[in-house]
Amino acid sequence: MSETPSNKPAPIDKKAVAKKTAAKAVKQAVKPVVKKAPLVSTLTKAKVATKQASVDVMATAPVKPAKPKQKLVRDSFTMPSVDFALIEHLKDRAIGFKRPAKKSELLRAGLQALVNLSDAKLKALLDGLVPLKPGRPKKSAV
Repeated sequence: MSETPSNKPAPIDKKAVAKKTAAKAVKQAVKPVVKKAPLVSTLTKAKVATKQASVDVMATAPVKPAKPKQKLVRDSFTMPSVDFALIEHLKDRAIGFKRPAKKSELLRAGLQALVNLSDAKLKALLDGLVPLKPGRPKKSAV
């Protein structure tokens, strides 16, 4: 009988395959990465020219001084219900002349008015206030 070639594939040399994949990995790691520069279109050039023109116009325009950002402070305080009623009355008056006002705006406006008083008038106003107990009011049981 004669020998016939078998249809079995040749055995794989695992060491040779590992060497080839390692060599490919080294080549890829060593290969320098080259990024292509983006193409500059005429539309982009027009945008740059427009921005440059607007910058030139802004350079000739008068510069307004930037207002420094004010730090806001959150606080709470206690006042008699009569004083809260005064705030509501002042809010209603402001709505009467079509300028709605918030409670904080009224308090700030009041501070601005107090700053302009003389020492004697300010002392008289402070002496006229009813003294309050320090601390938070106790919760009433409902």
